[in-house]
Amino acid sequence: MPAYTPPPSSRDPFSAPPVPTPFVNPIVRSGADPWVITWRDQYYYCRVSDGNRITVSRASRLQDIGVAEPSVVWESPGGTPYSEHVWAPELHRLGGRWYIYFAADDGHNAAHRMYVLEGTSNDPLARFEFRGKVLDPSDRWAIDGTVLSEDNGSLYFVWSGWEGAENVRQNLYIAPMRGPLEIAGERMCISTPGHAWERVGEPLVNEGPQVLRRGGRLFIIYSASGSWTDDYCLGQLSYTGGGLCRPESWVKKPVPVFKKTREVFGPGHACFVKSVEDGGDWIVYHAARHSGAGWERDVRAQRFRWHEDGTPDFGEPVPAGVPVE
Repeated sequence: MPAYTPPPSSRDPFSAPPVPTPFVNPIVRSGADPWVITWRDQYYYCRVSDGNRITVSRASRLQDIGVAEPSVVWESPGGTPYSEHVWAPELHRLGGRWYIYFAADDGHNAAHRMYVLEGTSNDPLARFEFRGKVLDPSDRWAIDGTVLSEDNGSLYFVWSGWEGAENVRQNLYIAPMRGPLEIAGERMCISTPGHAWERVGEPLVNEGPQVLRRGGRLFIIYSASGSWTDDYCLGQLSYTGGGLCRPESWVKKPVPVFKKTREVFGPGHACFVKSVEDGGDWIVYHAARHSGAGWERDVRAQRFRWHEDGTPDFGEPVPAGVPVE
């Protein structure tokens, strides 16, 4: 299920909707790789806590996700290939069940692979069970996996990975899935860091792919350049038709769609969510706390709009402390 499209409302008709209230960024004082979805008119925030715990919290307002009480839904056990460096978990609802996709390793970065958990109930704050590795036949280094779901029920896995066994460059790959737990075919590369704005820092980086849809258009918004640099930014792939796993079906915009300003540095690894208050479109992303902060990051949110040609218009990242309507 694309994170961008919320399911039908099931709010109590006698309860009052949340009142839209201005807030200031950051909405999470310390955090990275945010993942927020809506379900039953609530916001659900999935993140890593204490290095190896995956938590989910629920809030009625987007700006409250950082203060909502988190529930530990899974903790990685010791002595496994997925015990350490748990990164970028994503909560998805597919076929009426909850799943969480995350990257992890055994303490060595070269061992990073994608894994999946399955919910034990209809409550996304309840415990999840480990279901295994999500791997393609190459079984190469992999992080930041997400699911692209078609209206006909077809699923595709999109992630960042190495071409070979060395940490030279992170590309974006896509592969068909055989249900939520398994990749069903060979991976295909749909993006490599080729433009100058994608090549700041080494190794070269394309990562954090996210699915965004509107009006029959399909986009993958991804992060480019080193996440530890001020120049971390967002790029855009547009689907032009044909097979989703065909590289020629995707066209890259030649300029970044969301980038640093004189006051905001390293804005990237975003997700997209519709407001439960008014249906508006929001981008949730992390940014460096200050220039040169590296991986000292916080989580921010702001509304975005759309260009006349149907592509997203993210504008500029709003500086911390400036009221966001």
